[in-house]
Amino acid sequence: CAAGMVGSFTLLRKRALMGDALSHATLPGICLAFLVATQLGYTTKSLPVLLLGATLSGLVGVGAILALGHLTKLKEDTALGAILSVFFGAGMALLGVIQNMQSGHAAGLESFIYGKTASMGYQDISLITWAAIISITTCLIFFKELKLLCFDDEFAVSRGYPVLTLDVLLMSMVVLITIVGLQAVGLVLMIALLVIPAAASRFWTERLWTMFVISGIIGALSSMSGAGISALFAKLPSGPMIVLFCTFCFLTSMILGTEKGLLGKTLRRIQLNRSIDRQHLLRGLYEIVESTIPTQQKLDENAKIPFADLLALRSWSKSRLLSAIERAQSDRLIDYDGVVLNLSKRGVAEAKRLTHQHRLWELYLITYAELAPGRVDREADNIEHVLEPEIILELEDLLKSETPDIISSPHKIEVSGNNDDSSASVKLLLSPATSQGEN
Repeated sequence: CAAGMVGSFTLLRKRALMGDALSHATLPGICLAFLVATQLGYTTKSLPVLLLGATLSGLVGVGAILALGHLTKLKEDTALGAILSVFFGAGMALLGVIQNMQSGHAAGLESFIYGKTASMGYQDISLITWAAIISITTCLIFFKELKLLCFDDEFAVSRGYPVLTLDVLLMSMVVLITIVGLQAVGLVLMIALLVIPAAASRFWTERLWTMFVISGIIGALSSMSGAGISALFAKLPSGPMIVLFCTFCFLTSMILGTEKGLLGKTLRRIQLNRSIDRQHLLRGLYEIVESTIPTQQKLDENAKIPFADLLALRSWSKSRLLSAIERAQSDRLIDYDGVVLNLSKRGVAEAKRLTHQHRLWELYLITYAELAPGRVDREADNIEHVLEPEIILELEDLLKSETPDIISSPHKIEVSGNNDDSSASVKLLLSPATSQGEN
């Protein structure tokens, strides 16, 4: 649970691999603690002594990573890779030294590499419990500060927050979680408990607090389930089963997540495409009627539009157009007898609204974005529905000379100017549906 919660901050801080580097950096500390305890006559396999060495070695690794990032031009991923490989290589070398010692033996030290969940005792559980309580409490107390650190550290500096201290605090929690997690899954797989629950929770929410809670739940659920599966089935190690259940939670979240899950994104994309098809259908019908009937009064009548004319209006396929027609017909926006279509009274009102809104966009793009009139229809389709209300009111003021219900299409622009002046006047060529007044 604590690994998932702390991992939420490291993931957003873009230091997801920090736990991997730190877990590998603990190995030489464990070996050195074993050697020192042997020389001083203490119990060589004392867990507090070994974890103390792991902690000191992990802190040295954190300091080395931060120093390489601040004092050199190396990127953080380069520093992480260097510390991970160098410290792990030193640890493996020290393990070789320990195996050749006359006094003491290295049996049991490998458990810190692969984990030993099944053989943990009450002392181990107590240590993990207190470490988790300290980490979770620290996250809750400094939640606001850590949130600001993860999202905008430059703003935090401008507001007087001790960013370096907060960074060290976060890394210290990573060290603490990593050290006690060595007992459960080992230093090789420890990164999974720090990264996978946090990554899985991102598929469910965009809010940090919710992500923080979900990540903790996924971490705790994965650990309990993985350990339980390992206990029920023989010859299944606990550490790998915990990681595999974490992966199962991640895949489930990736598919079913309400915010960024693949299924939800696919359904929203289908819904969006259907909405776009409906808008294009209603606007297409309205524009065909508009181009053939000269008066606004007749625009409200149920004019018949051949299916072939509508199919030729846009680059949609016949099956896609028929699907859009079927959905619009089920919503009582149009009537279709297999040959011709006509807008219902409700469909006319919706088509007028969509056409008016779209042409406001076209005018906006021509007036403010300086797009070519020939490209404006496609660009308007891409960025509709995000105009500020103030811009819409300003555009409405520009259209006072148009009809009150619908404006003319601004696709064709006539630009006139003189050679003596850099100024030019732009006049919209009115569509046949409007009177030949001045725009």
